[in-house]
Amino acid sequence: MTPPSRHAMVPFVSVDHMMRLVRHIGIEPLMVELADAIEADFRRWPDFDKTPRVASHSDIGVIELMPTSDGTHYGFKYVNGHPGNMRRGLQTVTAFGVLADVATGYPVLLSEMTILTALRTAATSAMAAKWLAPRDARVMAMIGNGAQAEFQALAMKAVCDITEVRLYDIDPAATAKCAGNLAGRGLRVTPCTSAEEAILGAQIITTCTADKQYATILTDNMVGGGVHLNAVGGDCPGKTELAPAILHRAGIFVEYPPQTRIEGEIQQLDPDHPVTELWQVIAGQAPGRTDAAQVTLFDSVGFAIEDFSALRHIHHRLQGTGLSLELDMIADPDDPRDLFGMICRAEADRPA
Repeated sequence: MTPPSRHAMVPFVSVDHMMRLVRHIGIEPLMVELADAIEADFRRWPDFDKTPRVASHSDIGVIELMPTSDGTHYGFKYVNGHPGNMRRGLQTVTAFGVLADVATGYPVLLSEMTILTALRTAATSAMAAKWLAPRDARVMAMIGNGAQAEFQALAMKAVCDITEVRLYDIDPAATAKCAGNLAGRGLRVTPCTSAEEAILGAQIITTCTADKQYATILTDNMVGGGVHLNAVGGDCPGKTELAPAILHRAGIFVEYPPQTRIEGEIQQLDPDHPVTELWQVIAGQAPGRTDAAQVTLFDSVGFAIEDFSALRHIHHRLQGTGLSLELDMIADPDDPRDLFGMICRAEADRPA
């Protein structure tokens, strides 16, 4: 049989490859690169196809597809969110993604995205804080110290020059895990015994919890003027982290309103409650923080364009590293009309 052409072979980035690529680049430099890549695509937001993610919900979790295209490339991510997985020793969130060439429809990259989603989520949070947080913000509170926490802290350090992170989780073991992982990485790490203690002196407050329920992680009296909130925790209908009163006095910034109104904190508000799309701030079409006393909220639910940016950047960064495996994924007959002939020739080539 004729060997497959280069079009049939698709680079696959495994979990091991991704971890080695992170080490090769450095996690903080990679966070900065991803934040820059996502910001660049937010600047050209109108170029993209946009749709709320396609979600299949169950009582115990959700499985989602997140597609988008800029007319040159098409990308999608498969991702789940199952809060109960942790009790079974499994990840709450797992993912993989595909980047394809629009001109041919052929995939050009298949990648793990469990690690990459954590990286891009943190990079997006830091990018938003760069535009919305107080300019002198140096202290971050991290409420919820699970799998995403270290990524959030290091992204804020790399992109926003945070020097201290104050940690709180209802599970002290999670806080101890996070503090241990962040030790020696250039941050002052302060474990706390309550959310109220964690937010003392913090100009950036990030909530990142996973329970699929209406919850009040921050009450109204906990949030003073002049802070920036990142509501990051695994979003879906029926899952919230902030008291509604906080939303009513905050300037709210979102990715894609049709998706955020279903899944984000603003599902608690009237459907016509005013919000600002973050891309408009970055493109200079809308104001961000308007004064030092304002409370700003990035109601982050994660959007397909962020995954697209991450996949494109990883595809670029792979070149010359050898950190991928070529998969024979696309049937490649000598005559495009003779797909069945491939099977015939394979049978003929099989040893007797």
